[in-house]
Amino acid sequence: MSITRYETSARMSKIVVHNNTLYLCGQVAEDRNGDIGEQTRTMLAKVDQLLESVGSGRDKLLSVTIYLKSMSDFPAMNAVWDTWVPDGCAPARACVEAAMASPELLVEISVTASA
Repeated sequence: MSITRYETSARMSKIVVHNNTLYLCGQVAEDRNGDIGEQTRTMLAKVDQLLESVGSGRDKLLSVTIYLKSMSDFPAMNAVWDTWVPDGCAPARACVEAAMASPELLVEISVTASA
């Protein structure tokens, strides 16, 4: 079975496709200075763009891991998440508190979806 990589650099690919499954690299907010709501919205918009670029979408999410700098942001992040996920299409999901690569980042997401 073939493996297709998109937007590949020496460190990573933004999307890897194998056996009709999409793996997205971790996505963070477009504006790292926003609050958790804004960071979540712009992060999910980037997920939308990547999924759409290979013919997929929110309705094909399989598994998601969300990393929060602080679990105190869990309710506000979920308020945005709950409006973003299509009814009946919620993926398997985990949410954990984690140290972030940059101090201003509040949230990051890792996505696996169907092609």
